[in-house]
Formats: sequence, C-alpha cells, structure tokens
Amino acid sequence: MIKTDELISEAISLPVEVRTLLVNKLLESLNPPDKEIDELWAKEAEKRVEDIRTGKVKTIPGEEVFKRIRKKINP
Repeated sequence: MIKTDELISEAISLPVEVRTLLVNKLLESLNPPDKEIDELWAKEAEKRVEDIRTGKVKTIPGEEVFKRIRKKINP
C-alpha cells in the first residue's frame, strides 16, 4: 500500500494539467455535483451579469476591496 507522503509527492510531480484534473476529481468526490443547484447558480450568475451590464449594481475594483479589508483587519 502506498503511503500518504509518497502519494502526495507523486501527485506534486505530475504535470500541471494532470494535477488540475486530479484536484477537480478530488473536489467532486467531496462535493458531488447537483444538477438542480448548478442550474440555480447559473441563473443567479446570469442575473448578476445582467445587473452589472444595466448599471443596476456598481462594481468595486478588487484592489479597493482588499484595501478595505486590510483597513478593517489592521486599523
């Protein structure tokens, strides 16, 4: 039986494309896809994109978001 450290070492040595596939498969095994939930999230994403396009919501640049977070953490 392969030891955990050996398995991790082998996985890390794989090409990035294979590691990406492996990570996705492992995550799916922990949280299997649910078609109904996926469809609801897709509709929500479409709604949010439309809200941004129409100006219904205002976006905040990522730099500003992180600046605000840092300010709250380290006043």
